[in-house]
Amino acid sequence: MSDQAVLHVKGRVLVGPEDVRDELWVVDGRVSYDRPAGARDIRTVAGWALPGLVDAHCHVGLGPHGPVDAATAEKQALTDREAGTLLIRDAGSPSDTRWVDERDDLPKIVRAGRHIARTRRYIRNFAHEIEPDDLVGYVAQEARRGDGWVKLVGDWIDRDLGDLAPSWPRDAVEAAIAEAHRLGARVTAHCFAENSLQDLVEAGIDCIEHATGLTEDLIPLFAAHGVAIVPTLVNIATFPDLAAGGEARFPRWAAHMRRLYERRYDTVRAAYDAGIPVYVGTDAGGSLAHGLVAGEVAELVTAGIPPLDALAATSWAARAWLGRPGLEEGAPADLVVYESDPRADVRVLTSPRRVVLNGQVVE
Repeated sequence: MSDQAVLHVKGRVLVGPEDVRDELWVVDGRVSYDRPAGARDIRTVAGWALPGLVDAHCHVGLGPHGPVDAATAEKQALTDREAGTLLIRDAGSPSDTRWVDERDDLPKIVRAGRHIARTRRYIRNFAHEIEPDDLVGYVAQEARRGDGWVKLVGDWIDRDLGDLAPSWPRDAVEAAIAEAHRLGARVTAHCFAENSLQDLVEAGIDCIEHATGLTEDLIPLFAAHGVAIVPTLVNIATFPDLAAGGEARFPRWAAHMRRLYERRYDTVRAAYDAGIPVYVGTDAGGSLAHGLVAGEVAELVTAGIPPLDALAATSWAARAWLGRPGLEEGAPADLVVYESDPRADVRVLTSPRRVVLNGQVVE
């Protein structure tokens, strides 16, 4: 990384969707719109600048078989950084990644603690696997460990049923979400199926991950309660392969997964049209590669979300939702510079020209 004390970013600085400025300065790692007096040895970067991108569903420290070592987690974080992702909401990880906070060269992480799942109802070694009577206690534990979020596994395959089914009874999630809110944490849940959603939303959940089961009758409920979704379409693209792999044992589940996949774009567009907040998340970690944030933005556009709103879902709007600054005066200088205007063509996001993290240019 560069050791320049003063950085000059000029061209077009997208402070907001319509707030476009000609330049900004980075002094001591922070954004300024005033040229620093007496500045010398200035490094200049030119292009179209955006706030550092957000991946709102990512798993640093998680691999296909559970927790990974620090060296692997570092590679994951660096891959995200190279893609322009400078803020991550880690939607569940069994690894302790607090050491990342001591590194100025790695993306900032908002943690949701470790997944909380029903016994034998999730991927092995990923989650705390518990029964409903223990849900409130584990939610409280992870609320204290996280950075303002808790992650539940809302549904998963029930092997006896042979299909997706809710993980928790209504009274258990009501009590657990109330406890998280009492402790100042928001709650999100992994949900593929339709029949897990109503109880979670009416119990006060804040966000649903994937949300492939969102149906026409549930959309008004989400909108009325202000529940956000993070569709992870780059992950939903794996559903046909998952279905093929499990069809022999669970044909009902496989057919269900294919139906969810086939209507994925209609689901996301219907949610957007109803005013449900939609944010970018890739579900990187586990079996999915890191660094896919640009692909997820493109998938939202394919689903029918206007390009500017898809861009906001990984930049201005996503940062505001997570309570983190963008490119306002005095904010940490986390930004990505592109050759051309990403508002005109989100495919530009695949090729960052420069990445600036904590005021330093990543070489």
